[in-house]
Formats: sequence, C-alpha cells, structure tokens
Amino acid sequence: MYGILTAAIAAALVVMAVTPAVQRWAEKIGAVDQPSARRINTRPMPRVGGIAILLGFLAAALITVTIRQISSGQHTWTREIVGLIAAVSYAGVVGLIDDLYDLSAKRQVLAIVGAGVLLYLFGVRIEGVTNLMGGSVGASYNPSLNWHALSAPVSLLATVVWVFVVTKTVDAIDGLDGLAAGVCAISAATLALMSTQLHPSDGPGLHGPTLALIAAALVGACIGFLRFNYHPARIIMGTIGAWVLGVALSAISILGAFKVAAVVSVLVPVLVLGVPIFDYIHVMIRRVLAHAPLTKADKRHLHHRLLERGWNQRQVAWFIYSLTAVLCLAAFALFKARHVLR
Repeated sequence: MYGILTAAIAAALVVMAVTPAVQRWAEKIGAVDQPSARRINTRPMPRVGGIAILLGFLAAALITVTIRQISSGQHTWTREIVGLIAAVSYAGVVGLIDDLYDLSAKRQVLAIVGAGVLLYLFGVRIEGVTNLMGGSVGASYNPSLNWHALSAPVSLLATVVWVFVVTKTVDAIDGLDGLAAGVCAISAATLALMSTQLHPSDGPGLHGPTLALIAAALVGACIGFLRFNYHPARIIMGTIGAWVLGVALSAISILGAFKVAAVVSVLVPVLVLGVPIFDYIHVMIRRVLAHAPLTKADKRHLHHRLLERGWNQRQVAWFIYSLTAVLCLAAFALFKARHVLR
C-alpha cells in the first residue's frame, strides 16, 4: 500500500512541478489551440500538457518498480512491463509529433496500431476469450472448458483493436476541461485496486503488485495534471496526453483483467472504460447514419450534448465522473466475484 501511495504522490508532484514549464514552452513555440466552431475553449490554450503527464508517469513508474525489485529480490522488470513502458513512451513521442505537426488521420491510425503491435511483441497481448455458454459438464463446472486460447494472428488483432479503441476513446473525450484526466484517474485507480487483488491462482503471467504501482503512477499523473486542467483550464493534454493515457490503460488492463480466465475477463476492462467506449461507439454509429466522415471531429459526444442542454463544464465533468465511478464499482464487484463465476 505504501508503494502505491508513493507512486501516485511522486507522479502528481512531478506533473505539478513540470506543467508550468511545459505551458510556457508551448506558448513560446505556438503549440496552442485557437478557439473554433468545434472547440469548447473560448481563448487560446496550450495543447501539449501531456508532456508533463508522460514525465510524471515514467518517473514514478521507473522509480517505484525499480525499488520494488531491489527490496523484494523479485524480477519485476519483466519483458511485459518493459514493453508497457516502451509502448507508452512511443505513444507519447508520436502524440507530440501530432500536436506539433498535425498528422493525417491515416498516420494517426498507423501510429496507434504501431503501439498495439509493440505491446504484442513484448508479450502484452490478449491471449484468450471466455465462452459464456460453455464450461459445464453435467452437474459440474470445468473452468478450463470455459477459456479458449486465441491463435497468434487473432491474438494480435484483438490486442491491436483493444489498444486502438481505448486510445481513441480517451482522445475523443478530451474535449472538456478536466474530463479525460478525471475519467482516466478513476479508471486507473480501479485497475490499481484490482491489481492488488490478483493472485497466482488467477492465472499464469500475472504482474499484480507491479501493475498496481504502474496504475497508481497513472492516477497520480492525472490528478497532478487536473491542478492545471480542471475548469477553468490553463492547459490541455493534447494528443500526447490522450495517447499516453490510452495506451497505458489498455496495456494495464491486458496484463491484469484480461488475463483472469473467468466470465468477467472481458466484461471487467470494458466496464472500467465503459463511459468513453460507449460514447465513442455511439458517436461512430451516429456519424455512419448521417453519412459523416468517421475521422472528422464534431460535437456529437455526450459532453457536447449536455453542454447544449445548458449544463456548465463542471456539472458535465462531475456527471461523467459519477457514471465512470458507477461502472468501475460494477466492474470491481464482478472482479471480486470471479472465483464464484468460474
């Protein structure tokens, strides 16, 4: 528990210390979002605040995971954990390039797919699915019959799709002061709590304590950034921040919840990230029905619709925070019941 608190506090302190310098640098080089018809901000806003999120997350994760390895004598820097850090760093670099040079939609897609492939190559992959109708043999229940391993090509596809969906959904909800950072903080806190509950009996290859430290570092980075991003925001996270949070959350969920061979293995991570995922899917469906470009930003998201009804930014943010918390509580309840559902 002390390690988790240390990771969160360290990340928050680094982010709060670095963000003012990032803001000044963004203003100096012109990395600023100007007000427009599709944006909510009414004044120019520095858009590369995700640099601070990335630095805070990496500093806290690297320090606490290393300390755990030294103090416990266990090999915490596994191939998968190294891959997670590498993929998040890669996402941050490419996200910053997008913030500075505005990559095309095709290149953005390829960049996110690259993060998913990188995770897969390091062993961070969705290895199987649950057959919700299977597992029963007469009056008994055999969990091994309920879990079906995926072939390598299907595993790669599932991993890339999951990373892409989570990353794009985080990017999509980053349209309101403090919204993405707050939602991701709640989701990461839930994943951290779940990681502390993982046991070797849940399945091979689990990294519970180490994942808890990494998820806690993500929580701290988000909370530290909210000091500057909560309404009225002084800086926004930009593509770099959204991609760092999206890739980190998708990787943590793959190494944790997805590895639990039970009925809840797919439901849990989907519920943890349910609000942005469901909102993103709903927006995509509306764009298809309206014959609108799928990659063109618009004001069809939940937070836009609530603003149109007269809600202010803080009311919208806290409403979506609450929805996220409810879904995360449901996910954690299912996660705790995994032994019963096996």
